[in-house]
Amino acid sequence: MNIDHTVCGAEKNSSRSCAMLWDESFLWGLMARQALREAKLPFDLLRSEDVRRGALSHYRMIFVPGGWASNKISALGDQGMGEIRRFVAGGGHYLGICGGAGMATQGGLDLLPVKRKPPSERVPSFSGPIRLCCIGKTMWREIDKPVFSAWWPSQFQADDPNVEVLARYEEAQPEAFSADINVTDGESIGWPGLEQRYGILLDPSRLHGEPAVLEGRFGLGKVVLSLVHFDTPGDRNGAIVLRNLWGPPSSWSPPDSPTGMKRNPGRCCDVVPKNILDSVEEIHAAIAELIATGRRNFLWHWRNPLLLQWRRGVRGLEYSTLAAMIGEIRRGLNHPDDAGPDRRSAVADKIDPRQWEEGLKEILGRLIPFCEKAKRLLIRERSYMMDAALSPVECPDAEISRLRRELFASAMNHGGDFKRLIDPMDRLLYQLIKEE
Repeated sequence: MNIDHTVCGAEKNSSRSCAMLWDESFLWGLMARQALREAKLPFDLLRSEDVRRGALSHYRMIFVPGGWASNKISALGDQGMGEIRRFVAGGGHYLGICGGAGMATQGGLDLLPVKRKPPSERVPSFSGPIRLCCIGKTMWREIDKPVFSAWWPSQFQADDPNVEVLARYEEAQPEAFSADINVTDGESIGWPGLEQRYGILLDPSRLHGEPAVLEGRFGLGKVVLSLVHFDTPGDRNGAIVLRNLWGPPSSWSPPDSPTGMKRNPGRCCDVVPKNILDSVEEIHAAIAELIATGRRNFLWHWRNPLLLQWRRGVRGLEYSTLAAMIGEIRRGLNHPDDAGPDRRSAVADKIDPRQWEEGLKEILGRLIPFCEKAKRLLIRERSYMMDAALSPVECPDAEISRLRRELFASAMNHGGDFKRLIDPMDRLLYQLIKEE
């Protein structure tokens, strides 16, 4: 999406390049934020309430990262959805990646006449690097070998001639996985037998030729939807594409968020209170022990600094999310001494001690029983796997099913005890990072 400022009606009232919608992104929001910062791109974090208040009028583009599209839609509500549609129709631009792309399809924002394939027709558990066949757009400028990361993407049904396919999938790379099977190993074992055993489509070759990146128009605005994560931290190709999408640096404005946090008039010191740091350490230790339980039981390992690679049958994304979010809170509060007094003071300035004490107390109150139940679940799932294949959706073991319902609810999108735990953690994290 090279922004054409001659047709971008939103440019008349815009002061900033991009607003990134934070709500219901969690781990994917952290990944996107880190990738944008690595690419040195200007952006502001917005929440749904900001969108509903008309904050998009300050921007040229809205970027919606990954996460469950249905949860994002619920957070925005009809008013927020309407604001985004008006923004794009008036000349604003929309970039959606993975869940953010799904939110823009039919049944969601309806920005493009595109559907998502039914789950039974998808390769639902692919993750890792995959090569693309890219159409000659300037967004691919300086990309020599078009390999990018996809993290458990949906799949598009795009038949409308007004929707342009900018990239299609080609071959999966050797480091990729389908479910918990390395693609090289899967080819050696044989995908047909594995698909029969797992009960889902696994063969990455089924993705070959399928659309991965789409572009179209909604009113005066341009819409780019991508199932590959250009916003994967450390991905040089992804950073290049993001910079190409942002347009020339001459069009960027200096940071001046209309929603930025005001200085806290009640701050009484230049350091984060020790009791807050101690509570964060306690939360971090509890989550670290939960992750260690899964590792001891050979249920997962760290694939990269933010994502676990988990075995088929267990939930891994939720545990990755907990570890990443508390890790970022901990990092944000514990800056090294050489960060300088101004930096340490700025962090402390964001901390309303009473609010943080209450929020951390709520998190600890929910986390301790969550971890106890989650450990029981992981150990029981490990035991069950010794005798039979385990599905992440249904299980004949009554105790496993009960614990799953309590911890995560019955659907794959975030719910249950996990959602009640992650929401207050997300609120504190947002306060800490939204001005950085």
